[in-house]
Amino acid sequence: MARRRAAFLALATAAVIVTVAAGCSSSAERTGDGAGEDVTELEDVQVREYEGMDLSSISDFRENSIKGPQQVDVAQYRLRVTGLVDEPLELTYDDVLAERERFKKVVTLNCVEGWSVDILWEGVLVSDLLNQAGVDTSANTVIFKAVDGYSTSLPLDYIRNRQILMAYKMNGVDLPPERGYPFQLVAERKWGYKWIKWIEEIELSGDADYRGYWEQRGYSNDGDLTGDFFD
Repeated sequence: MARRRAAFLALATAAVIVTVAAGCSSSAERTGDGAGEDVTELEDVQVREYEGMDLSSISDFRENSIKGPQQVDVAQYRLRVTGLVDEPLELTYDDVLAERERFKKVVTLNCVEGWSVDILWEGVLVSDLLNQAGVDTSANTVIFKAVDGYSTSLPLDYIRNRQILMAYKMNGVDLPPERGYPFQLVAERKWGYKWIKWIEEIELSGDADYRGYWEQRGYSNDGDLTGDFFD
């Protein structure tokens, strides 16, 4: 127990000095969104209430991603769906949104640092993208990879059963770069490090033990809010 606590404290200290989970991010640096708008301008047009629920602000985040906010050129951007699929996909930003149903839901993001935000997310179902590619029966895990080299994974059943969104809007406005433009995963009921931003690849895998960036550094692989985030 003492060794585990010591290892945890060492990891936590390093995380504070360098950066913490990539899913818990944003607002310290005021940069524009993919369309060039400043975050302060987005604050003026965002919605702060939805169906009777009060929402947090898009500024109520801390910037602690592994390499800082990524500036993605949407004209060059491609989302790849690879791995154990019948037909690998390479989609533009418009391809992802075109002719695909979009959904809205208020979901709380809980960061391991001890803070949380209630945000209205809008996006497409990850399962719709997977269905388009055709999932091999041997697949059980969905691996997400980001522009900055970050990665994490979640069970395929979780993605399907929870109707997990890949968001392109928050509080009614396009994601700013620090929130993951063009796409962030809305990994509800999971710790923030599972909320990967700047998604550029979704890989179907049969490796249920795949461990992403922070999971390789001791964080829980399942990331459930009901459990300890540190293995």
